[in-house]
Amino acid sequence: MTDFAEGVAAAAIALRDLFPETPLQENVYLSHKTGARIFLKREDLSPVRSYKIRGAFNFFRKALEAGSSAELFVCASAGNHAQGFAFVCRHFGKRGVVFMPTTTPQQKIDKTRHFGGGFVEIRLIGDFFDDCLRAALAFADEAGGHMVPPFDHRDIVEGQATVALEIAAQMPEAPDMVVLPVGGGGLAAGVTRYLTGLGQTPRFVFCEPAGAPSFKETLRTGKRVKLAKVDNFVDGAAVAEIGREPLRHLKDFPEDAVRLIPENRLCATMIEMLNVEGVVLEPAGALAIDALKDFSRRELKNKTIVLVVSGGNFDFERLPDVKERALRFEGLKKYFVFRFPQRPGALRDFLALLGPDDDIVRFEYLKKSARNFGSVLIGLETKDSRNFGVLAKRFHEAGWAYQDITDNETLAGFII
Repeated sequence: MTDFAEGVAAAAIALRDLFPETPLQENVYLSHKTGARIFLKREDLSPVRSYKIRGAFNFFRKALEAGSSAELFVCASAGNHAQGFAFVCRHFGKRGVVFMPTTTPQQKIDKTRHFGGGFVEIRLIGDFFDDCLRAALAFADEAGGHMVPPFDHRDIVEGQATVALEIAAQMPEAPDMVVLPVGGGGLAAGVTRYLTGLGQTPRFVFCEPAGAPSFKETLRTGKRVKLAKVDNFVDGAAVAEIGREPLRHLKDFPEDAVRLIPENRLCATMIEMLNVEGVVLEPAGALAIDALKDFSRRELKNKTIVLVVSGGNFDFERLPDVKERALRFEGLKKYFVFRFPQRPGALRDFLALLGPDDDIVRFEYLKKSARNFGSVLIGLETKDSRNFGVLAKRFHEAGWAYQDITDNETLAGFII
């Protein structure tokens, strides 16, 4: 057994003081849908509903075993790392300070405080993560605190690798494919290193949000890339730069091993898993499941596939936005700006063009002072995406001037 495997085994044994191994469940619905045997590694069922507790715990454990006298631990996070960190502070009885952006949802703040009990103090600094990270680093340096990184440390990678140790023990046979979400890369590095160390050679597929492709860009260019801008919708994996330590173990994978997951499509997967399976997933937690859509049934048929479900910390206040994005991805909801004539009966004429399955969900004048024509934002929802083709033909034949702005991110961001 290698030193890494021995370290992972020791971490796994120690983790049992906190929680039992998370289940590896065959999912009948996804298996039937794909023709494969689909197993879900349910990290959303950990005490903090994500795998992040593993790395945080291992970091603390190793620091204390090494004789560290630190009584103060520090982290910067707006999500799952903060909650895992807080849980571990309470477990070890150590004081912790969590730096979070001022824009962090109250639900996440409350959960972090709950997990930490009386051992954790939360400080809200800046509007963005980089602001609170700088503040955390400065505070740790001034106060002599021990900084606990979310992914970029060998002890974090070792802790996340306990996911792979459990998979290997729970699987009746080695999987043909393992699908992993990637943010900073700690989970992906730990799982791939541990399984390959066992001599297993599954096909590894990595999933990144399309709006935060730091790993894919790094593999494409051959150098570690820091993105100038990221889409924070998939907040658990929207990382501008993959970790230096994880990249040491991931740099030899080909670029095409990384699948970029469209955020709106991901929302459709979240809604599907909630409605069909009753499984509540955060956006990052659904990445691996959504990646199945990138493969044909022929590619997956009779394969044994493990998907790591990385988290279930979903704030239900986001549900309307998730449903909206899902409907837009499925082609069931669109937004238009119409040039509406200012005359009696115009609205009645427009309504007559709609079918029995078409519904107006938004109607708003954008220019109320127009005398002859006014710009009107109209949101339409239908039960079959093909209905929009029928409507387009009717609008054209009736002479209506309009613009479909559904996929126009600039306009949609301002007026929808």
